[in-house]
Amino acid sequence: MARSRVTVVCGVNWGDEGKGRMVDYLAQDAQVVVRFQGGNNAGHTVVNQFGQFALHLVPSGIFHAGVLNVLGPGMVIDLEGLEDELRKLAARGVNTDKLVVSDRATVCFPFHKKLDEWEERRLAGRAYGSTKNGIAPAYGDRHLKKGVRIGDLLDPIARKDAVERAVEWASLLAQNVYGEVPFSVEGALAWCDQHLPAIAPRVCDTIAVLGAAAADGQHILLEAQLGALRDVYFGIYPYTTSSCALSAFAPVGAGLFGYRPDRVVGVMKAFATCVGEGPFVTRMADEEANALRESAQEYGARTGRPRTIGHFDAVASRYGARVQEATELTLTKLDSLSGRSELKICTHYSVDGRRTDVFPTTGLDRAEPVYETMPGWSEDVSECRSFARLPRAAQDYVNRIEELVGVRIRFISVGPERSQLIER
Repeated sequence: MARSRVTVVCGVNWGDEGKGRMVDYLAQDAQVVVRFQGGNNAGHTVVNQFGQFALHLVPSGIFHAGVLNVLGPGMVIDLEGLEDELRKLAARGVNTDKLVVSDRATVCFPFHKKLDEWEERRLAGRAYGSTKNGIAPAYGDRHLKKGVRIGDLLDPIARKDAVERAVEWASLLAQNVYGEVPFSVEGALAWCDQHLPAIAPRVCDTIAVLGAAAADGQHILLEAQLGALRDVYFGIYPYTTSSCALSAFAPVGAGLFGYRPDRVVGVMKAFATCVGEGPFVTRMADEEANALRESAQEYGARTGRPRTIGHFDAVASRYGARVQEATELTLTKLDSLSGRSELKICTHYSVDGRRTDVFPTTGLDRAEPVYETMPGWSEDVSECRSFARLPRAAQDYVNRIEELVGVRIRFISVGPERSQLIER
């Protein structure tokens, strides 16, 4: 019996690195693609023969006929959002029949969105930069044992009790923390009745499904949301997401037991970007950042918010590659740097007057970047399909990043299309 291959695609930085385009590319050689954490705060951009898409819940393998796509038990799922996303994909000619949903994933209700919005409002100037899609309250409920699993909604006996408990807790927060009116059990149940029918036929025990696929020797691709620096355990806490975005968690969040990843493809951008709040050491000057943001179209795929732009941060990227246990790296958007006379790479931080190349647990907001400067290039690289065809300055830039991060850069993206990828 052939041994199953397990590949994880994950973010090395703050998210928005281009993981969707890599999952779409690698899914050509996979039989199963699994999203193992997060919710519809994700925005994975994919460009292929169907057009350009921003996927939020649906795995990026959905465009490949014959590939099974799985929403894993580690996710929080907005039923309305998933129904809407599936409808829009179908309207554009994408077959979504081979998508299944774990009965152990928990539900992200409309009241979670309100709690998310109210907490950001309460925090005011100390807000975390939430997408306000209810992700933090939904994960909070899960860990407080107040959550509702999708499987609970399909059990006529468990359903009402589970929703009542969740609404009771949410209403206590609404009234006593935020000074708002309580939520309605009837309203939550009506929302489920409206949106669950479109999802219910897809709900199953995905642990059994993945176990069978692995036993059959199939190639299973596990897709992360966000990146290492937004991970709830090892990211720039508290300015993080509310789930574990690391490759080590991938088999658990997917419900794939007994199979460790054979390959971890870490994805990072050729310059730094982030959406949301928190310290960002290599922030570019406004004029330079604005020009790059427009040329590279750096806006959040979920929110449309302009991304913060910075120079490449080797300190943060080395740390991200390490905690992701990356076996290889993808460097995206190299083409966006064409036309710049020089490029900066942050090699060290200066924190309270001390120089370090170690990503700090605290004090990141006091860190100042220490840069080295490299020559840029003027040539358009979007048609390059081999490393040797890149301008010498571009090759030197990639090689220097690889040296500083300490992991082989195997793929280099020179455009959004599936074909615009250099494999070394």
